[in-house]
Order: sequence, then C-alpha cells, then structure tokens
Amino acid sequence: MPYTSQSCRTVFRRIAQRQYSEWPAYNSTPLYDRTSLAGLEPDIRTVSETWFDHDSHDSIEEFVCALPLAYFRFSAHDQYAGSTRYQMATLFRVFVLQECHGWEHETALVGYLRNHPEVRDKLGFETIPYQSTLWRSWHERFTPDLRETVETAARTILIKAQNAGVAVPREPARKLRYHGNESGESDPNDQTTLEQAEKITGHVSRIVFPAFSLERGEGCEIHENAYWDLQTYLGLRERLAANEGARSFVYESTRDRTPLGHAHREHIRDLSVDQVREMYRQAITRLLNEVAETEQFFRAGIVAIDITEADPFTGDRTGYEDEIIGTKEKNDEYAYQWATVQLVGNAVPIVLDARPVRKGETRLEIVEDLLDSAEDLVHVDNVLMDREFDSQHVLEMISQRGLSYVVPKRMQTSEKAQAKRLLQRDQGRYETDRKLHLGKNEWHETTLIYRRKEDSEYDDHRQYSVFMTNRGSGHLTEYGYRWEIESGYRSIKRFMAATTSKDFGLRFFYFAFACLLYSIWRAVDLLVQVELTGEYEHSPMVTADNTLTLLKKETGIG
Repeated sequence: MPYTSQSCRTVFRRIAQRQYSEWPAYNSTPLYDRTSLAGLEPDIRTVSETWFDHDSHDSIEEFVCALPLAYFRFSAHDQYAGSTRYQMATLFRVFVLQECHGWEHETALVGYLRNHPEVRDKLGFETIPYQSTLWRSWHERFTPDLRETVETAARTILIKAQNAGVAVPREPARKLRYHGNESGESDPNDQTTLEQAEKITGHVSRIVFPAFSLERGEGCEIHENAYWDLQTYLGLRERLAANEGARSFVYESTRDRTPLGHAHREHIRDLSVDQVREMYRQAITRLLNEVAETEQFFRAGIVAIDITEADPFTGDRTGYEDEIIGTKEKNDEYAYQWATVQLVGNAVPIVLDARPVRKGETRLEIVEDLLDSAEDLVHVDNVLMDREFDSQHVLEMISQRGLSYVVPKRMQTSEKAQAKRLLQRDQGRYETDRKLHLGKNEWHETTLIYRRKEDSEYDDHRQYSVFMTNRGSGHLTEYGYRWEIESGYRSIKRFMAATTSKDFGLRFFYFAFACLLYSIWRAVDLLVQVELTGEYEHSPMVTADNTLTLLKKETGIG
C-alpha cells in the first residue's frame, strides 16, 4: 500500500514522541552537524524502524523515496565542482535503492527505472539517467565515506523492513562491517582481537557517548567529550577519585585542555537523577540498535532484576537518611543502594536500566519501573529475581504483564514444615500450587517448587530451597542465569570512580556510567566475536581493561 501524507505524519509524530530517541541525531552532540554521516546513519535507522512498523508501509522502494534528506548537507561529500545535472540527495536515494536490491552494475538500475516510471518520478528523475552518468557519480563524485554510508543505510533499511515482516529484495547481511576488516582468520590471535576491538570500540563509542550531555552551552574551552574521557579514565583504575584522576589524566591525555577534578564533579552534580536515567536509556537504545543487527543477539528473552549496595557508609548521614539506607543484611550498617535490570541467558548481558533506591520505595514500585524500561527496549519473556522480591503483589504485577517469573521464596513456618516432611521421606523435589492473598478477596496463583541442594552444609530442613513460578517447573533451570547479574555487579563496581561525596546525583551518575562501561564492554565483545569467528560465546574474548583503554582513546574524537 503506498504511503500517504497521513501515514507519514503518523510516523514522524511517533518518532517525535519517542521518549529515549533523538531526532535528528546531529542536534544532540557537538560531534555531529548537518554534514555528519555518523549522524545520518542513526537517523535512517530511527526512521526506518518506525516507518515499517506502520501497517500501510510495506515497500522498500516507497521508503527510499520518502526518506527525509532535506536537512542533510551533501555538499561536504560531493567531489565535483561546478554545476551538475542531478542533486546529491537524488543520487543518494537511487544508490541506496541499488544497494537494497544488490545490483552490482548500473545496467540493472537503469532497467529498473525504465520499467518503474512511478518510482523514477518519486526519486526526482525527469528522464532516465545514463548508465555512464550513474557510474561516474558513484565512483568519482561520491566520497568513499559517502559510498560506505549508502551501503550501511541499505543494510539498515533491509534489516528493519525484514524485522517488521516486510518483503525484502535480498537477504541483508547480519554481520557488521568495519573499516579495514579483511581478516579471514578462523582462530584469531590476541593481536587480531585487539585490532578488531579497537575498530569496533571506536565505532560503538561514536554511537553511544553522544547520548550524554552536560548542557553547558556553546563557547566552552574544554570539549564536552573530555569529561566522558575523564570519567572513562576513572573507570580504568579501581577506586580512583576525580581529583587524583584528573591530575593523572593531564599527563596521559592527548588533549590540550582537560577538566579539573572539582569542575568535573560540579558539572555532574548539575545533572538530576531523572536526567541521568534518560541519558542512560538513550545510550543503551543506541547500543542495542547496533548489536541487534547481528544474528547472534537475542532481543527476546530473560531479564534479571536485583539491588546492589555500595560499600557501607561510615560517616554522618544526618540529612541523608532517605538516601543512605539500611543494608539488605538487616544489620546496623548503612549504604547507598542501586537497582538494575539486565539481560541474562543467551543474550549479551547488557544493563538495560539502572535506578537509585530510596527509603520508603516498595519493591513493587522498583520492579514496575525497571520492567517498564526493559519492555520498551526488548521483548521480555521471563523475569528472574532474588527472594527479597517474593512479594505476592510483585508476582501478580509480573503475571498481569503476561510474563513468567522464577523467584526463590523466604521460608515461613509452613514451608519449613513441608521441608521437614520431605527430609523425612528423603524426597529431593516437590511441587504444589499455592494461592497468595492480595487483599479484598483477591488471590495470586503460583507454584511452589521445593528442591534439595546437593552437598548442603546443613543436615536439617535448610537443605531445601523453595522457588515460586507461574509457568511450571521447566523454567526453574533458567534461574541459574541470575548469577550473571551478580557477576556483572562485580565488574560494574570496579568501573566506578571513588568518592566520599554525599551528593545523591553524583553517586548515582558514577554507578550509571559504570553500568554503561560494562554494557559497552560486553557489546564490543559480542561484535568482535561475531566479526572474527561468526559465533558468540559468553566467555569474553575481549577483556574489560582492553575495552576501557580503547574507549579512553576514542572518546577524544571531535
């Protein structure tokens, strides 16, 4: 069905209303302007994804004709001087169309334009262009970078159309290409891995870091990327504070001007928790869009939700009692707490969202908030949580979303009694249905699964664990994936800058940025593995230190 002015308005209204996507991308950062191909490529990704979600949009050719390009200045990529017959935007569209069809020569393109006058008119050709003109335009007029953008744009369009169930003229390559990647080694050595990691890290950082902004205005002497460069540098060394890190960074950075430690902290303090969360979601959206174009990335699947704590706070918390709260161990210690939702299982373990935990917030509020973010980004099937989330109201909310869950249950009197009976019968496993009271004569139905631990240190009922699930015992094996979020926390905390500040926003930013560094590391590792081996194994090929070192180099772009 052809697109209409109404369907176009619907698409662009949806884009404008998307909470965590930017349009156009080049307005979000000093890295981009109206000549930036690195801004045009994510713009095409954003538009094509939303375009093909519309029921009336089922044609690759229609999209290429309708793609908005008026804002982009192709003149910076035009190697011809003087007057020319065809505008660059028109040629860009027709070459994207050629690449979408996979035609290696202009002969097929000219034949298509001859047989489809309606497409030719929409592209802006009054007559059929000569084959020689198209050849010269591609090989002599377009810069190499612009030709590569055409190839990237076509591949993106094909993938987004195929994901939406739209027929495509050819199967898109689901393996990303990077400059200089001609290696065909099946068993890459360390040097090959590092070289590929450097290319991919640079590519990813250019996509992700523009989502962060200090909103300092124009005319600042220190480039904004220097702040993210410094923050990444702080993550390279365990427990490095901003002041000490800034002094060392002066000597290790290639920049003429770098931030002072106190200036760095002041700018971060100006960001609210909501601003940090929004920027984080934007960055993760960009990161997911990049890795989602590989066959080895699974968007649908399992997420784990958990809460982690900073080191115990030993100072005076007067006035900060709502933010420096009691630890999960129910002792007399206090700490800052952060909650996250992370992909686990077969997916690359990316932290989808992070949020602080304040006094008085219920586990229901926390889980609802994180699941809202997760379901905006990926398709969620199953939710794994620790026993602190075993509230029947949390479980009911998850079920109402149509999701499955596996959660261990804190053993109360009835569960302890049942475990003792199982022990007497030497029974290793037991299932029973249970109704949990929600109030007002409402109940949540769940299944309790008792499982005996092998080689338990106990000789009584504590040998048993009790799990709750709403999808049967088959999902219980997936609970083992939850350890990945604990493993992730260890790396994330290592990436955090040290501070003694009580500023809640600063503390949360340090945690969120560490989550971003961790997610970038795991995404880069996925892309490197796919590029070099065509497969993905959970055991990283690229180390975290290598990724952070490369990021420190790459955030200096611009």
